[in-house]
Amino acid sequence: MTPRLEETCRSSEAVGRTGALTEEAVLIQRLRAGDETAFTEMVNQYHGALIRLALAHVSDRSVAEEVVQDVWMAVLEGIDRFEGRSSLKTWVFSILTNKAKTRGVRESRSIAMSALSAEGEEGDDPTVDPSRFRTNGHWKDYWTDYPQSWDEGTPERRLLEKEGAGLLEQAIAALPSRLKQVLIMRDVEGLDSKDVCVLLSISEANQRVLLHRARGKVRQAMETYLEGQASFS
Repeated sequence: MTPRLEETCRSSEAVGRTGALTEEAVLIQRLRAGDETAFTEMVNQYHGALIRLALAHVSDRSVAEEVVQDVWMAVLEGIDRFEGRSSLKTWVFSILTNKAKTRGVRESRSIAMSALSAEGEEGDDPTVDPSRFRTNGHWKDYWTDYPQSWDEGTPERRLLEKEGAGLLEQAIAALPSRLKQVLIMRDVEGLDSKDVCVLLSISEANQRVLLHRARGKVRQAMETYLEGQASFS
């Protein structure tokens, strides 16, 4: 099968799948045809996410902007070679991950894996404050008071809807690098666990641990803020 025929077959297969994937196949065709509007659409959709991910590797926003600009150049130069083995979004994120990691090392802002463990990503420090569990009696190791649900109607839910967005962003930004990457990819950008494992070169088990710890730290930050607000009410 010739390369052009193989590409046509892949495109036909994509068109026969779900609507979302069909839209992606059309977008790829438009990008390959040099459609500037298609490129603008993709930039508008992914630029913010790429900046957030870049900031997990570099601490300066201007550097993150430079990294993302390099990513868009790489997308334009490489779209004809994109084979469709992953989604377009995952492919773009993989370019970002590689370039941000390289830039982070060059700028001496990247944290080595050994240091990450020292920061508590995979260490022994508890995700939840131990004081929230009973220490003796029949109910030892059970919650002293259960965490409140963040469902519709609770104060936490209302906080998230109104003023909590900024606080949430701050809590995520304060996470160690690898925790931040996993949380953004999974919970903010909606990538599945397999894609995250490939992008970050980690195991499924490690991905689950990092995501759990990241969620726990963010939730703890939110609860601490809520407790502080309650003390002033």
